[in-house]
Amino acid sequence: MTQLSQAKNNIITNEMVLAAEKEPLTKEQLRDSIAKGLVVIPKNIKHDFSPYAVGKGTYIKVNANIGISSKKSSLDEELKKLEVATEAGAHSIMDLSTCNDFNLVREIRREIIKRSKIMLGTVPVYEVATKMFSLEKKINDFTEKDVVEIIKIQAEEGVDFITIHSGVTREVMQKLSASPRVCGIVSRGGSLIAEWIKYNNKENPFYTMFDEILDIAYEYDVTLSLGDGLRPGATNDGTDRAQIAELIILGELVDRARDRGVQVMVEGPGHVKLSDVEMNIKLQKSLCKDAPFYILGPLVTDIAPGYDHITSAIGGAVAGLAGADFLCYVTPAEHLYLPDISDVREGVIASLIAAHSADLALGKGDAPKLDYLMSVARHNIDWDKMAEYAIDKKKVSDAVKKYNLKNANECTMCGEFCSFKRNY
Repeated sequence: MTQLSQAKNNIITNEMVLAAEKEPLTKEQLRDSIAKGLVVIPKNIKHDFSPYAVGKGTYIKVNANIGISSKKSSLDEELKKLEVATEAGAHSIMDLSTCNDFNLVREIRREIIKRSKIMLGTVPVYEVATKMFSLEKKINDFTEKDVVEIIKIQAEEGVDFITIHSGVTREVMQKLSASPRVCGIVSRGGSLIAEWIKYNNKENPFYTMFDEILDIAYEYDVTLSLGDGLRPGATNDGTDRAQIAELIILGELVDRARDRGVQVMVEGPGHVKLSDVEMNIKLQKSLCKDAPFYILGPLVTDIAPGYDHITSAIGGAVAGLAGADFLCYVTPAEHLYLPDISDVREGVIASLIAAHSADLALGKGDAPKLDYLMSVARHNIDWDKMAEYAIDKKKVSDAVKKYNLKNANECTMCGEFCSFKRNY
């Protein structure tokens, strides 16, 4: 049974108890929200870790993407990224590995699952494509059988949630063709499936095989993350007909998943103008009946390569305030290169800042208290407490050490002119 099916039967599972301890919700409130599909607990029955809840009323969660590419591959480095992302505070990790070595991709995923103590997600179509490369076939030669087989393998190995681009249908592709974009399709998974549809002149296998995918997800309690294969990759492309057409289909698939007892969330746009962020969140919540919303960024400008962790944090804070539940980080490497270890850390911290900013504005749980305690620590010039309450504790501790502030009653900015030393 899944968390959803048990919640519908009024059962409070051990996972619900553990997740509720980390949230501003009681275990009963969490169970009721899961039963309605408003919250999910992505945790495969074969993956052992302390779970998190994602969705309405919970703290906003942050995901970090890692994984090799055909240009750069190192198991040790990806495991280090996992370690750094977890230490920095990420709530989940996604292995997005792609290359022409099917066995290497599978080995990396297995090692990450074995070592991960946070939620783990994948994009199965990446492995499907990798399998075709390894067999020296064309990517477009994969079949419906390949899709189901890969998803089954990943579920058996312990993957907690999978991104499937089931909304990239032939009908949606016709709408995209009728209204061309500046950047076309920027989602790797979306582009792979769109090309497959065109090459084979058939419907998307992730759509036609959705019932079979639901059966696998139910068996292992894998949460489905309905991917935004037509997310905009340029602010000029944001909120167009193709994006909304896909979202309408995803809303229909949410209903089918919930009816089957399968946990489901929906993925959201990438590049969106700041003025359109709130509208995009509310539109998804309406069309998808308040399913948890997992968003990439959103990035609110296209002209900041090297700083897209900042453009993403701006969009993420606004989105979180509007109701987004889960932020997929964006690193400084976005649009430039495969993120290294330092990029992973910066991306996680930026997204955590966005998530907390939204939680604070919403008055959620302990968020206001944390800001108050930090303010008191600053007033008292208590460096230990400042490090304790900081999102990036290491940065504060490193600064204290570097500038010999441990026993200082002032920082190097104001020195004797420190405002806290004035008598008022």
